[in-house]
Amino acid sequence: MTDDDNWYGDDAATLGDRLVAARSAAGLDQVELATQLGVKVTTLDAWENDWKEPRANRLQMLTGLLGVSLRWLLTGVGEGPENPEDGTEISNDVNDMLVEMRRLRAQIAKSSVKLGELEKRLRKALTE
Repeated sequence: MTDDDNWYGDDAATLGDRLVAARSAAGLDQVELATQLGVKVTTLDAWENDWKEPRANRLQMLTGLLGVSLRWLLTGVGEGPENPEDGTEISNDVNDMLVEMRRLRAQIAKSSVKLGELEKRLRKALTE
């Protein structure tokens, strides 16, 4: 498998993306999974949209309920659902566009993290 074929790897997907994929593969909707975890649906939705991240104990529960490894949930490497396939052949041009979109999304996510870290450092510097 090439890096471009790993739909769930760190460079192509976020923790939220992998959580949605695992939940869907397990045949659960948000209400069902949130109930099993003992969290609000809004909390699960925030995790799936990468607005918040689950704590370690919830991550462990997620892996058990969804049948994926912790490593896969965090990085996309390891035991997880198969890459999405709908049986439809797409042209190389369309595939290239999808790959580029995934790369850009990953870059944006990484930039967002860096921006948050910079903002924290700025706030700290302003209060000193």
